Amino acid sequence: MPVYPYRGTFPEIHPTAFVHPDAVVIGDVHIGPDSSVWPGVVIRGDVNFIRIGARTSIQDGSVVHVSRPSEASPQGYPTLIGNDIVVGHKVVLHGCRLEDSCLIGIGAIVLDNASVGRDSIVGAGSLLTPGKDVPEGTMWMGSPARQLRTTSEAERQSIRATAENYRRLATQYRLAHGGQEEEVQD
Repeated sequence: MPVYPYRGTFPEIHPTAFVHPDAVVIGDVHIGPDSSVWPGVVIRGDVNFIRIGARTSIQDGSVVHVSRPSEASPQGYPTLIGNDIVVGHKVVLHGCRLEDSCLIGIGAIVLDNASVGRDSIVGAGSLLTPGKDVPEGTMWMGSPARQLRTTSEAERQSIRATAENYRRLATQYRLAHGGQEEEVQD
């Protein structure tokens, strides 16, 4: 898998995580246990850092990047991605924060200093503008994204189930590519 250092800092990938050989991971990046990074994903922690929690899926063609420190933002904006998160295909996450058990829909864009609360959904194709704060348990859609409603219990359970499905799939891929763990039963 293409894993590259930046200024001597190498990505740290948990042994139970799966990073597809066609993904690229650069610099100050930590990927947690049982997480997955799928084909065509670019995760670039060069001018700031990226942290990805456990059982999180970053799907095909997504880009995860950061913002450098500046006069307006002395610390810049790292990208912090929690546990049990589903990041859909072709999502852009840039200098933002995602709390546990949320779903970012296909083609969504989440920009600098935006945060998405636990059990929330950012709908497909939505644009979360800089500094936007998505409260816990809400659904946002549109460009720019606006709050539609609270998420239902069924939607919250679906996010966790989808994260678990991707965890199992990633384990199967990792084992097929030479992992040392026992086969997972479906």
